[in-house]
Amino acid sequence: MIREMLPGDSKRILEIFQMGVETRNATFETSVPSWSEWDSKHLRHSRFVYTEGDQILGWIALSPFSARKAYEGVAEISVYIDTESLGKGIGTELMNAVIASSEKEGVWTLYSHVFPENMATLRLHTKFGFRIIGIRESIAQLDGQWRDTVLLERRSKKTGI
Repeated sequence: MIREMLPGDSKRILEIFQMGVETRNATFETSVPSWSEWDSKHLRHSRFVYTEGDQILGWIALSPFSARKAYEGVAEISVYIDTESLGKGIGTELMNAVIASSEKEGVWTLYSHVFPENMATLRLHTKFGFRIIGIRESIAQLDGQWRDTVLLERRSKKTGI
């Protein structure tokens, strides 16, 4: 089941983020932020969790692309799934929810950057109409190794762009 993220979900959100950190294929981050730091970096709208019973198995949220007014309709997407629950369609459910919500909130472009080795996440984005707009080669180091990221974007079909 998909529902809006609640403040009481914070511990589990950060636990799932930690799982992503540990894969070394989801983020350049090497540690988990505090909830207040995480919360301050994400938009207030379009935050969802996937639950099975009372257990959160995944989450999705948006961050502003830029603080500049001209880019207020562009957001970066983050989607994380409990590593024990991969391959169950949770990402698809979350992506459906965040796309619908973001369009209601006036977001015209969703942006993402994904490690090229993270094939499941690349497939998920492609399934929802994200297109590759470039590759940032050796953009940053993770564990002393230079890593690339694939840049993807999805334009809202509601804006007519």
